[in-house]
Formats: sequence, C-alpha cells, structure tokens
Amino acid sequence: MVHPENDEQYKGLKVNGGVENLPSVNPYHTFRRRKTILSADEYFEGIRRGDLTVLSQAVTLVESNLLSDQAIAQEVIEKCLPYAGNSIRLGITGVPGAGKSTFIEALGTELCKMGKRLAVLAIDPSSERSRGSILGDKTRMNELSAENNAFIRPSPSAGSLGGVARKTRETIVLCEAAGFDTIMVETVGVGQSETAAHSMVDYFLLLQVTGTGDELQGIKRGIMEMADGIAINKCDGNNIERARAARVSFKNALALFPPPESGWKPDALCCSAIDHTGVLEVWKNVEEYIAFTKKNGYFDAQRTQQAKYWMYETINQALLDGFYKSEDMEHRIEVAERQVLNNEISSFIAAHNLLSYYGGNKK
Repeated sequence: MVHPENDEQYKGLKVNGGVENLPSVNPYHTFRRRKTILSADEYFEGIRRGDLTVLSQAVTLVESNLLSDQAIAQEVIEKCLPYAGNSIRLGITGVPGAGKSTFIEALGTELCKMGKRLAVLAIDPSSERSRGSILGDKTRMNELSAENNAFIRPSPSAGSLGGVARKTRETIVLCEAAGFDTIMVETVGVGQSETAAHSMVDYFLLLQVTGTGDELQGIKRGIMEMADGIAINKCDGNNIERARAARVSFKNALALFPPPESGWKPDALCCSAIDHTGVLEVWKNVEEYIAFTKKNGYFDAQRTQQAKYWMYETINQALLDGFYKSEDMEHRIEVAERQVLNNEISSFIAAHNLLSYYGGNKK
C-alpha cells in the first residue's frame, strides 16, 4: 500500500495518529430493561391503589391474544369484580366529524374539575389490510390528558364487531376497580358498533352535527331508538340557528318512536364542545336518567341483562376461535374452499361437512 505522507516532499510534517477502534455497540445507548412480569396479585394490588402504569399493563394483558397473558388477565378480572360496578358508564357514538373526541375532552375536563375520576376508552378503527391502528385519541385530547383524574386508553378495534374492541367490557371492570367513577366508551361510529357499545353502558348518547344536509338522513332508526339522549354539537358561530332547528327535528322524530323499556323520554340538546357551552346540560341529562332508572329498577335490570349478553358473546367467540384453531381444520377449510370455487359442492354442504368434522372431533 502506498502512503503519500511518507513522500520526501512532505518531510517535516507531523502525522497525527488515527482514532482508535471504537466498540461496535454504542456505549451511550441505554438499554431498556426487560419488562417485569407481575403476578395476578401484584396487578390487582396496583389497580386497587390506582397505579395507572399497572392498570395500563393489565389492560394490555386483557387485549392480548396470548394464552399465557389471557390466563393472568382472567385471574386479575376475577379479583377485581367485587370492586367493580360503582361507576356511571356513558357510551358516545356519532357520525364521523361530529366531534366525539372534542366533546369527550370538553365534558371530561368539566367532570375532572368537579372531582370525578374519569376513564375514557376510545376505540380506534383498525386497518382491514395491515390490522394496524393510529390510536390518536390520546394525542387529540391534550387538555384532558393532562388531568390527574383522567385515564385515556385508546384501543384498536382489531376487526371486532363494528369497531368496538371485544375486551372493552373487561377493561371497564379494571377501571372501576381502580376507582374511576365515570367511564366513557367512544365508538368509531360506523356499522354495528353502536349495538355492542349499548350493551356495556348505562346511558347511550348519540352525537350529531348540523350542516350536512338533512340531519335525519343517514341516521338509522335503530341507532336513534337505542339513544337515551341526542346532543347536537357545534352549536356555535353562524351554526346556532341550524343547530336549534336540528334539535326540533330530532325531538319530533323521537316523539314518533315507541317508549323505551326504561320508561325514559329521550331528549335532544344543543351544545358546543369548542366553547364548552351546553356540555354540562348534557351531563345533567345523564344524571337525571341514572336517577330515574335507579328509582324504577331498570338500571340494575339492564346491567344484569348486559352481563348475560356478554356471557353468550364470550361463548360464541370461544367457539369461533376453537373452530378455526382446531387441529387439521385449516387444511380442511382450504380443501372445502377449492371444492366450492370449482362448483363441486355447495357452500352450505361445505359448511355442514366442516362443522360435522369439528363436532365429531370434539366428542
């Protein structure tokens, strides 16, 4: 190898020594310690003392599909059950753009000022392709995130029914055991998510917005019948008159529906989440509903019915998982699929054969 620095013309120049070989691993890098695995008792104790870090870890266990995580999660839930049920569960749905997150932040900050402890379970829609989710609700609720009495947990829907995470009800139990007296469940506002959300809350609020044409157009009758109250958001600026007109339209529509089992007469209210006007009136309506249904016994009856509903939902999901994860079933499904596509057998016969095989193996 030729070294030009040794040439005569450079004689007298001093050549500095090179840099010593550095280790391949960055010495300034701080390695994360491996996450400590807690026992069910440790999770339970952390939840009961209101440790939000432990609560978040427990929720992650609940959402996990690993069998080892699920075993611990179910044990934690069982320990928390005696301390659950002492909260107001509020479900919030609405068309995209209705300002659900803004409304939740506005109402949530007001509730925190009143000394209430609030848990927000915001369900983010997952991509059908990548199964990923942005989980941006906590980022959008900057003011509420700073409240010491607030716990915001965005969860991916992961393709579950209509966007409502299948584990949300179990998360509610954990939050209640941690001392949160108000639980808000925000749905993605599409498909059948409203049905699932309605089956886990006490009061179901439909958030609507004006300025999109006919306000009643596109609102399914089933959703309005489920609603215990309607809030027309963005009642501010030059939109006030339209919001008030929309309120009249919704009140007239509600009057046409048969009375609900609760005996409660749903109302339509106007509010502005941006200006924080009318928000507490919506909460007052929630409190009046809770007092009304507790007095006539519907509150407890509805929670009992919901517990029964989720028992059957859990059974159905377990059967579904068991079918697809059954030994040799994946191959048999592929074979049956090819037979259906090749018109060798009908889809009904294929399904019957697969179920018969699965049922025979379970005996």
